[in-house]
Formats: sequence, C-alpha cells, structure tokens
Amino acid sequence: MADDHPGEPEAWAARFALLGDPTRLRLLIAMHDHPGLGVGELAQRAQVGENAASQALRVLREADWVRTTRDGRTVRYTLRSDVIVHRILHDILGVTHEHR
Repeated sequence: MADDHPGEPEAWAARFALLGDPTRLRLLIAMHDHPGLGVGELAQRAQVGENAASQALRVLREADWVRTTRDGRTVRYTLRSDVIVHRILHDILGVTHEHR
C-alpha cells in the first residue's frame, strides 16, 4: 500500500485519510495502549459499536497497519510497530517507548 514509498505525497495523503476517521483513530489508540485485544474489547475501549469496530479494523488490516492472530475463536489485533503510523500515534499521544 502507501507505505511502499513513505516520502511520497500520495503515501502521506493515504495515511492521513485513514487517520482522519475517528473510529479508526480510536481503535489505533486502543491497540497501541492494549495490544492483542479482540474486536469486542477494542470496541469497548474505543467507545464504538462492534460493527463499526469490525468494519474499521478490516480497513486497517487491508492497509497492513494491524496484524491479527487467532486465539481459539477470538481474533486478536495488534498494531504493527514497523509502520509509520505507529510513530505518528506516538506524536498524537505524546508517548515514547521501546519497541519489542
């Protein structure tokens, strides 16, 4: 996707378009603060409905900003630490930490 050429204006526009949706931004922040949660838990922490969360998570997964793991019947979501959006979230949240 847009992260192929991180310095191009089109890539930045695509990132900001994804971040411009409040539901997606809330979910990204929730994943940053609480990695490995399922849809229901993320929806609750982001204060959005489960259907809205599922749709937003699908978009983020397709953009390759999150990865999923299956834990029984639960799909758990984690923010990819190697994408630029993680650094952008740090700026938004005013946090720094070491990546595992």
